[in-house]
Amino acid sequence: MKFRTTFRRTAVVTVAATAALALAACSGGGAAPETEAAADDNPYGLITPGQIRVASLGDARPYTFTDESGEFTGFDVELFTDVAERIGIDDVVFTGQDFSGLLAAVANGQFDVGVAAIGITEERQQTVDFSDGYLAGYLTVMASPDAGISDVEDLAGMRLGVVQGTLQEAYAVEHFTDTELVRFPDNNTAISGVNSGSINATFLDYEAAKVYAEQYGLVNSIDIPSFDAPAGFAIAKDNPAFQDALNEALAAAMEDGTWKELYEEWFPGSPMPEQYLPSGEQSE
Repeated sequence: MKFRTTFRRTAVVTVAATAALALAACSGGGAAPETEAAADDNPYGLITPGQIRVASLGDARPYTFTDESGEFTGFDVELFTDVAERIGIDDVVFTGQDFSGLLAAVANGQFDVGVAAIGITEERQQTVDFSDGYLAGYLTVMASPDAGISDVEDLAGMRLGVVQGTLQEAYAVEHFTDTELVRFPDNNTAISGVNSGSINATFLDYEAAKVYAEQYGLVNSIDIPSFDAPAGFAIAKDNPAFQDALNEALAAAMEDGTWKELYEEWFPGSPMPEQYLPSGEQSE
């Protein structure tokens, strides 16, 4: 499904036809060379001049998700919409994707940007370029209270859910070598696996885990810091004008306190990464 964001703080959604999505998927290649005038009208090399097409997720609370009325919202949605406005673009279209194919869809020109708390890693940088980082946090193993999981050693021999293509999957492959990994397309199906008993636990983002804990009475059994791969906006390679514009706008959103305001709204009570605060509020 396709969603259109038309103003900064509330993401308004428009559901587009399947045929339109198919056309968008094909629009990344075969375009005629731009004239100088056309390039001036489209300085960031967007698929559609004056519009940013965003690949995102519909179930990654509180980063990006669709609410009860079908609107795309969340920290990443509001932050990116603000950044887009700062570079002069009000027309931002969000489309839900499976995370496993999201970066490839950006790299091959189906979308202009990937926005979904995407951790910046060397492996991912082989496929896409990134903006500067804008978020850092924790990874969490979530289970039922009676699962008997309190440390990594307890995961040996257990079935652990991971969302395919995420940092959690990569971390689990490297560090949970005695654990059977069960791959899911999204957090909702993984949580359903925990609730049904088909897996013992699932490995997801700390902030998303807080929401599921409230919904289903699950607990954060293990919290693991993940500050080495901050989230960034993913764009296709070799577009320095777009990358520089996003970085400049992102820095401005941090310096004027917009980032801080959104963080306090979407992550109440969570530790605040100091490096994204206005310079006057950072420790010397």
